[in-house]
Amino acid sequence: MNVLDFAHAFFNDSAHWHGYDGIPTRFVEHITYSLEALLIAAVIGLPVGLLTGHTGRGGNALALIATAGRALPSFGLLVLMVIWIGLGMLPVMIPLVVLAVPPILVTSYEAIRSVDPSPVDAARGMGMPEARVLFQVEVPVALPLILSGLRTAAIQIVSTATIAAYVGLGGLGRYIIDGLYQKNYEKVVGGATLVAGLALASLAVFWAASRLTVSPGVRRSG
Repeated sequence: MNVLDFAHAFFNDSAHWHGYDGIPTRFVEHITYSLEALLIAAVIGLPVGLLTGHTGRGGNALALIATAGRALPSFGLLVLMVIWIGLGMLPVMIPLVVLAVPPILVTSYEAIRSVDPSPVDAARGMGMPEARVLFQVEVPVALPLILSGLRTAAIQIVSTATIAAYVGLGGLGRYIIDGLYQKNYEKVVGGATLVAGLALASLAVFWAASRLTVSPGVRRSG
């Protein structure tokens, strides 16, 4: 059997669409893990990236932190967290957040730094407070790049959240891990297909978000 045959057999098996191990249940679990990790990473990365980009200070330290975060292997970090903390959701969230923070951090910093300084200087010349300069002048122009950082982080999280299955949790990784253990390649291919499909769906969500939130003038200039 080839990959397409395995995928066809997996999705045509009605047993995979019901119960605690059914596709809808695993899909919701995977999305929940991914959204939680993305939210935490955004809460950490966005304020630091925006503030650093606005002030122009700390860029080198930010780049160093981001590089260190990218260098950490997610699975290795998961194993360390399980040894240190034990089983549960926290050891899974830590590597996912560590993976997602660098693209959010670096892209939001670069997005603010790339804004044309002329309107920023004009806003300051009018006496606009720094917070309003950031959120009313810089962020609207930098929004496409900021969203691209969030999009990258989301795709990385969706693709990596399969590690939750290694510590007994659910998600789409359950099919891949269980399938490999059982030598059931229908499950492996089905799980991998679902993860790839969810990553593509994430792209579509951020494309729609960009169309809804980014000013047409900013889109044209970009």
